[in-house]
Amino acid sequence: MRLLTVRHITSYRYSEPVTLGEHRMMFRPRESHDLRLVRTRLDIFPRPVSLRWLHDVFDNSVAIATFGGATNDLRFDSTVTLEHLETALPDYALEVGAQTYPFIYKEDEGPDLVRARSRHYPGDEVSQWAARFVSSAGSTDTMALLAAITLGIRHEFTYVRRPEKGVQHPEDTLRQRSGSCRDFALFMMEAVRSLGFAARFVSGYIFAPDAAEVSGGATHAWMQVYLPGAGWVDFDPTNSVVGNRNLIRVAVAWDHGQALPLWGSYVGAASACLGMDVTVSVTEYVPFLAPSPKSPVPSPQLPAPSP
Repeated sequence: MRLLTVRHITSYRYSEPVTLGEHRMMFRPRESHDLRLVRTRLDIFPRPVSLRWLHDVFDNSVAIATFGGATNDLRFDSTVTLEHLETALPDYALEVGAQTYPFIYKEDEGPDLVRARSRHYPGDEVSQWAARFVSSAGSTDTMALLAAITLGIRHEFTYVRRPEKGVQHPEDTLRQRSGSCRDFALFMMEAVRSLGFAARFVSGYIFAPDAAEVSGGATHAWMQVYLPGAGWVDFDPTNSVVGNRNLIRVAVAWDHGQALPLWGSYVGAASACLGMDVTVSVTEYVPFLAPSPKSPVPSPQLPAPSP
């Protein structure tokens, strides 16, 4: 188990005073059997007139802020400390019928997974790419198939950091063989959906033990597949990770647009916005261990003086 602290700061600068509209935030991680919140703090400047919380249709925790007056600056500063329990080599106990692909979801689960199984960006090229990983000899081990797709994206595609909003169409990601983490997550969702799997988008944070500071809008994105017997299983194609290792979930949704970390509006000239700065750091608390006191060194025994 790790004790991690996530600090997420987003700042906007305006060339002239603007009136702020409603802003919605998804900064608070999703508590679960593998994640427990210890402390949370959210500071907003200017101070909002009201701040309320709700759970959306996916049970994500959403904060909604409203403002009064005008300002040249807007800053959101979220700090969360959490306990994170991860499994380095997860061994998922899939139901017998789901251990090999293809399989059929249970009748009582089917209606709840309709949106998760529906293609949102239909395209033959993505389907053909995904079909390469299915054995032509008959059944395929389910986890091996999904792991191979995860590794395939990591090996065949080049990661690029894109500050632009939105995501690439999965067909464009395939043609360009490059994309950001959210592009890869969306691409893998469409790939496995073309094979009949139920999948959903995940946004959150990633802990990089060798780099405490992850910048450039360093929220992270990956995806999950619903597997009978195991539930929603994490797959991070950007880092070829299966399971929750180093991943901190904040929001889940059927599509990336439903899991944005922050969105809002202002009243003023479009040119008034000078830019946005995002900084995310994920650090681990390592308890200080005081060195144990050294054992006293015995004094040498000198021979008795001669008479």
